[in-house]
Amino acid sequence: MELKQVTVLLLVTLILPGCQGSVSLGATIFGITGAALYASFDKLRCTFYECCSPKSDWIKPNITALNNALDTHLHGQHLVRDVVSRALLGHLSNNDPAKALVMSFHGWTGGGKNYVAKFIAESIYKLGMRSQYVHIFVSTVHFPHEQQADIYKLHLQDWIRGNVSKCERSLFIFDEIDKMPLGMINGIKPFIDYHESIDKVDFRKSIFVFLSNTGGPDITREMLQLWRSGRKREEVSLKDLEHLVERGAFNEKGGLHKSELIQFSLVDHYVPFLPLERRHVELCAHDEIRRRGFTSSKELIKKVADELMYFPPENQLFSTTGCKKVAQKVSYIIANVQYDELFD
Repeated sequence: MELKQVTVLLLVTLILPGCQGSVSLGATIFGITGAALYASFDKLRCTFYECCSPKSDWIKPNITALNNALDTHLHGQHLVRDVVSRALLGHLSNNDPAKALVMSFHGWTGGGKNYVAKFIAESIYKLGMRSQYVHIFVSTVHFPHEQQADIYKLHLQDWIRGNVSKCERSLFIFDEIDKMPLGMINGIKPFIDYHESIDKVDFRKSIFVFLSNTGGPDITREMLQLWRSGRKREEVSLKDLEHLVERGAFNEKGGLHKSELIQFSLVDHYVPFLPLERRHVELCAHDEIRRRGFTSSKELIKKVADELMYFPPENQLFSTTGCKKVAQKVSYIIANVQYDELFD
């Protein structure tokens, strides 16, 4: 209803003397038109500013885009693609999920855990990691003091409750959860359990992602043993490693140690990130060189890969830092090439 029509109706209602029920009629009209105006304003606001409305374009899950990103940029992690894509599809396509989705990423540093968390955000929210509905907690930054675990727990509960009340489709990413104060993560248990609502807030459409190095040594030992037995990397299944990851998360010192989340089976998916081989490091180097706008040659890729450390000593199979240092090495080597061209 246009503003002119609203004004006319209100005037007619309020100035007609002697009309029984004019006040109640005016209130009714005002209620109807006020709601219409609010809806119109809300729709207009969502055109220009990020909002949580399902009718807007700000939150539009796209699993195809996620798969394309993982296929293009994530190397050596076939298990991750299969588990993450299916888990998200199942959760996001369900308008009445039983609980919040909880995924726990485990593995050696540089395997791509943060990368995948970023791709998840970009596949759900138009603004990706910049979305106001994506919340990132880094344990060493946000929860640095072990003795303040109880205070952190209360603040974290308030933060989650407040943000999910604004948007049910909220994403919470906990980085370095293995460095979180012991027992603190138990504070989120009510929000990921099988409750329809808590204090009239429904948490079941939200997503929680944990990033941890726990389980990494067990995964690496198992992968080395499988490699020595002649098993191809791509033949390794989730069944081969999931129990190692869950056991490592529960027993190793860190944020999930003896956690109620594990005891009560509230973590839906334990996702193992395999240690990266030299061939995967070379693929990462190729991507970074191209991203920087340079031509990717075999010689340049080899120089980058040679800068990294590998283990075990007898066969130099796995990168000690995965692809984590590739960007820095590419910058250094390209700078050396440019320096030589300028000053030689």
